[in-house]
Amino acid sequence: MGPDDLRPLLDQPTTCVVRVDGAPITELYPLLQQVRVTMSRTVATECTLTLDNLRDEAGQWVVQRSGLLRTWRPIEIIADFGGGNEQEVMRGYIRQIDSDYPQQMGQASVRVTGQDESLLLDREHIHRRWSEPDNPLSDGAIAREAVQSPITVQAEEGLTNTDLVQNDTTYRFLRSRAEANGFELYFREQTLFFGPPQLEGDPLPTIMLYAGRNTNCLELSVAHDGHRPVEVRIARSQPSGSESDDGQGPFTSTLPLLGSEPAQGDEPTLPPFVWQMNPRGASMEEARSRAQAAANENAWRIRATGELDGALYRNVLLTHRTVNLDGAGDTEDGAYYVDSVTHSFTADGYRQQFTLIRNATGRTDAPVGATDRLGGVTG
Repeated sequence: MGPDDLRPLLDQPTTCVVRVDGAPITELYPLLQQVRVTMSRTVATECTLTLDNLRDEAGQWVVQRSGLLRTWRPIEIIADFGGGNEQEVMRGYIRQIDSDYPQQMGQASVRVTGQDESLLLDREHIHRRWSEPDNPLSDGAIAREAVQSPITVQAEEGLTNTDLVQNDTTYRFLRSRAEANGFELYFREQTLFFGPPQLEGDPLPTIMLYAGRNTNCLELSVAHDGHRPVEVRIARSQPSGSESDDGQGPFTSTLPLLGSEPAQGDEPTLPPFVWQMNPRGASMEEARSRAQAAANENAWRIRATGELDGALYRNVLLTHRTVNLDGAGDTEDGAYYVDSVTHSFTADGYRQQFTLIRNATGRTDAPVGATDRLGGVTG
């Protein structure tokens, strides 16, 4: 799987390029059976390479003899759609290598696991006081100072802290601060993004269902979850052990709607659907931020799961981006937010299994990035 005629996926219209230390693993392409990349809004992106392993005439195992795959080597996974259209799926570092030697020597294999650049920030446990009452610091400023080259940072300011101590690795500490702000934290193309969901940018190319020759979606299921609270309130424990609403709230979603009507989360004939949060010692500012984040997350009441044919879609579906869906009807067509994607390259082709989320139904207008069904898709 690569840019030369050794790769086993040569006849496929979309191929996978694997680069380690900036160079394709040409010698190992004939042994590469699968490349799998899993990405999610809430956890680090990982890749898994599965290779057959053979012994040469000198009794050496080919994968180990090559010396190409070693822990902490930089790794990149690229989808090559042909015609100069290469798109990055992920980049990071090799975290683990597993070699299996079953009873049948012909079934020997090597499994390589990589993780995105968050791995660099998850090595050292750090104890550091970042802010004090006379020296307050925003979470965005902390992220920009804590993360060093070669990673760049794009960070919103977020909460300003007057008493904040790190007692963890930098990655886990920043992940906790992202949760406190209702932010997302992810790595893409050597950049750390630390900020709220971006729902109003340009969408990815449209997912097309039942669209004749423009179809790129192999299957789709859509679920509407009504058991999610409409409001969130802050409650603090009293000395008696009971909880008391201190007047903070209610909090409802502030996210832009990805559709024409909010996804139904309440029934007017029933009591209001409200959850209470105990801030557990957080400042009131942080408690309000966490309650707002919970209200925003609860608004994702619609979840679509499905699978794309990557050769037909001709794009890499990425988390933390919006994408339009076309072909599921007036209620379920429209804009979605990409929650998770599993990219799989095998001899059978390139597949992308996805989960999309939505806080509304219907279209606001004709989906951005789509044309008529005979005219194809524009980006």
